[in-house]
Amino acid sequence: MSFKIDRQSVGELNLMGKFRQGSVYFLFNKVRTRIGEKLMDEMFSHPLNDAAAINQRVAIFKFFAAKGVTFPFEADQVALMREYIDTTAERSQWAVTVDLYLQKVLAGLTKDTRYKNTLLQLQATIITLKKCYGLLELLKRENSPLQGRVESLLDIMHQKDIRRILDSDIYKSMSTSTVSAYDFLLRNKHNAAMKEVLKFIAEADVYIAVGHVSRERNFCYPTAVEKEENLFHARNLRHPCIAKAVGNDLQMQEGSNVLFLTGANMAGKSTWMKSIGIGMYMAHIGFPVAASEMIFSVRDGIFSSINVADNIAMGYSHFYAEVVRVKDAALAAATGEHLLLMFDELFKGTNVKDAFDGTLAVTEGFSEYNNCLFIVSTHIIEVGEALKDLPNVQFRFMPTVLEGNVPRYTYVLHEGITEDRQGMMIIENEGIIALINKM
Repeated sequence: MSFKIDRQSVGELNLMGKFRQGSVYFLFNKVRTRIGEKLMDEMFSHPLNDAAAINQRVAIFKFFAAKGVTFPFEADQVALMREYIDTTAERSQWAVTVDLYLQKVLAGLTKDTRYKNTLLQLQATIITLKKCYGLLELLKRENSPLQGRVESLLDIMHQKDIRRILDSDIYKSMSTSTVSAYDFLLRNKHNAAMKEVLKFIAEADVYIAVGHVSRERNFCYPTAVEKEENLFHARNLRHPCIAKAVGNDLQMQEGSNVLFLTGANMAGKSTWMKSIGIGMYMAHIGFPVAASEMIFSVRDGIFSSINVADNIAMGYSHFYAEVVRVKDAALAAATGEHLLLMFDELFKGTNVKDAFDGTLAVTEGFSEYNNCLFIVSTHIIEVGEALKDLPNVQFRFMPTVLEGNVPRYTYVLHEGITEDRQGMMIIENEGIIALINKM
């Protein structure tokens, strides 16, 4: 079963967008090659839901970050090798030789560039193979988590045919017979092996790039446990894309799986919820997270409702769109799957009385799904009082500190339910009432 997250949740958490500054993808997208970027896309789009697989990938990222391994390849040479290896056909050595001799003759008589391009691609491939061999030897000496894969690739490099190519001097001119011999070996006889080498280069590109980001930003490497443990512990968890973001601790587990979050506008509730969702998602793709420590049980998916908009095409008002979103979440939770469910300011599209009743009923209802982790935020602090008899609800708030009549936000999580009500003060500070009265 694959990890579930819908388009709205992906958008609310700002996970994707390789060219959009501020997205999580943009933060990590420091790869050097096109094949590395393609692999990054695949990892980001397909979270893992097996604890052992997650921890294995985490161990690899952690190794590359700790060792400070540098990417030894040139992007243009890798691109030439990929183009060279991908353009192959089942041909005999004789057919390859005849074709290359013909290309060379045509190059001398016309402007045919095929032989020159083949030579350039071959040289780039040999250079890339030499560098790959050096990286593999380094990883073998360092006893990396990729040891089995490294040894299988070194077996390829140690084959007599490949060894002959690796030992060649690309700075000396090669005869057409040598070019044809190498061409046949690389693009025909050992083509599948060369594609494995390219796959490893893409992996190394991602591992090194992500490891560099993690080391630079002081991220941690999460530990996954089986979903039945139903826990989520994080220390100093913060938003990865916000400079100098304030971190907070989080403890959720069986018996305290519901987090009721209060705080004034701009106190940081929405950003904190997004930080939780991003941390959980990144952990499931085996990437480092913006925290000092994180242990989590594997989830079946993430479902958020943070920035619900009306839907003109469907004829939905803002409130009805919220209702539909809650219904979708309830259907997902009712399947028995282990989910992370997050709701920011439930039913803000309706009146205060209905919002109170709806928020209370939904929170009470979701609290019964002990296999899920549920986070809800609200301005309606009276709901918290009505929930205090539920044993599995924990109460946290983001405080507002008043300096005179000016509110200041610490973004530091506190235990309990806030009494802050500074909305009218902010309106007055902006001079709105005075401006209206002058009209």
